[in-house]
Amino acid sequence: MKKILSACLLLSAITILAFSVKNDPLPIGSSLPKADNTVKDISGKEISLKSAIRENGLLVIFSCNTCPVVKGYQARMNEVCKYTLNKKIGVILLNPNEGYREKGDSYEDMQAYAKKEGFGWFYAEDKNNVLADAFGATRTPEVFLFDKNNKLIYHGAIDDNPNDASGVKRKHLEEAINEVVSGKAVSVHESRSVGCSIKRKG
Repeated sequence: MKKILSACLLLSAITILAFSVKNDPLPIGSSLPKADNTVKDISGKEISLKSAIRENGLLVIFSCNTCPVVKGYQARMNEVCKYTLNKKIGVILLNPNEGYREKGDSYEDMQAYAKKEGFGWFYAEDKNNVLADAFGATRTPEVFLFDKNNKLIYHGAIDDNPNDASGVKRKHLEEAINEVVSGKAVSVHESRSVGCSIKRKG
């Protein structure tokens, strides 16, 4: 009986550990992961990260409809997404909130949110967190910027002030975009993203 109880306790501990372990964030210099995996865009089309790439690279943002930090950032996010496209860098937002599909992050909710915000870029479901897990993403919003060689050159926050747009001292993402497009080395490769935890199932 003791052996059975010990085995059950060990199995429970392993199960808890398996659900609690998260992948480490994708290291700077890594290649774009899962580039051929397809996701459903709000347009109804199945797209891949590879298909979203433009001449100077790709910007991937893990985002959602429900996080208060995302909502606070949304106007700035819209601006930087337009800026990114103008620099010939593709843009795709991914919604990994599998645990909130019935709480405001459903596919239909995403379509309505994108229409309200006037999105002019891809916004797709990350089903079963496949891409969030591959990137090691843990928050919304969380930014991953890749250069024209599909190498990660910046990861983290959009800027240095999630609470107050008027108090921003450095636009991390915009600076990285300017540097890579002009052929310069990116001066700040990583920053701490602040936001809501990704709502994974279980």
